[in-house]
Amino acid sequence: MIAFLALVGTIIIFYTSKKIYAHYAKIWLSPLLICPLILVVILLLTGVDYEQYNSGATWLSKLLGPATVAFAVPMYKNYALLKRNAKAIFASLITGSVVAIASSFILAVLAGLNNEMVNSLVPRSITTPIAMDISNIIGGEPTMTAVFVIVTGLTGSIVGPLVIRWFHFKQAASKGLLLGMGAHGCGTSKAFEFGEREGTFSSLAMIVAALVSIVLSETFFPYLERILL
Repeated sequence: MIAFLALVGTIIIFYTSKKIYAHYAKIWLSPLLICPLILVVILLLTGVDYEQYNSGATWLSKLLGPATVAFAVPMYKNYALLKRNAKAIFASLITGSVVAIASSFILAVLAGLNNEMVNSLVPRSITTPIAMDISNIIGGEPTMTAVFVIVTGLTGSIVGPLVIRWFHFKQAASKGLLLGMGAHGCGTSKAFEFGEREGTFSSLAMIVAALVSIVLSETFFPYLERILL
């Protein structure tokens, strides 16, 4: 019964917060921020532990993979546009992925985090299901990685639009790649608020960055560890 209530309750809370966000469009009302906070409060008040809650809500986590694949639809519709900008796209995303991994690792080491926490923080700049898999491969804690990914996404979806406005970005590619690389799923959702082209480039950034990060986690990251640890 608790599993069923956890599943249905999470869906209701998410869609309610989504409707509120659609009406007021304030970043602090984002469903990705409000929904977890409400769920935490409910669990604390009812005394339900995480394992009981997750027995039902885990089915929603399993949908992260198909949801990520669904971003391929706008990419297919705008294939010609993506092809024209292929060189710039891949050059910027490879650079962004390297900087994301290196900066996460260096900052974590400087902060004095233990190895498990360092490895959990490194994949924070890619979409959740792939980030959790990479975290597991390199010796991190996937649950903590999911938290870091959400924090990164929310922060990027707040800071990204400000950067776009401050630096007067005009091209859809610039806006989309910035949001997709910097804030993955959250950024892509924000990019679609700008327009379909921005969302398409953001989708591509999120997917390519994830693929690049898989390769870097097996090549660049071990090299970085040997140098700095």
